[in-house]
Amino acid sequence: QVQLVESGGGLVQPGGSLRLSCAASGFTFRRYGMSWYRQAPGKERELVAAIASTTDTTNYVDSVKGRFTNSRGNAKNAVYLQMNSLKPEDTAVYYCNAHLFSIRYWGQGTQVTVSS
Repeated sequence: QVQLVESGGGLVQPGGSLRLSCAASGFTFRRYGMSWYRQAPGKERELVAAIASTTDTTNYVDSVKGRFTNSRGNAKNAVYLQMNSLKPEDTAVYYCNAHLFSIRYWGQGTQVTVSS
């Protein structure tokens, strides 16, 4: 059974940090590219960060470059999103995604709220 379980979300003040984790099981993790998406109320889901399966090459949406760091631990079947210098506009539900060709798996999401 495929599972992606996100954790680490919460309420943080502007300028603060959070580290999201996504624990994967039920598929060959190292073969899949891993991504983080987010969806704010009333907005479409957007790709935030992605990390390749074999090269660990990372890509980020412009709005988070220099603030977020995406990494993966293949030995632990996990992917992480370190979020620093958080802004109110980062408030959203963050989703973990695994992808291989046309295959897509999603987690249930974790809420991140940036507010004073």
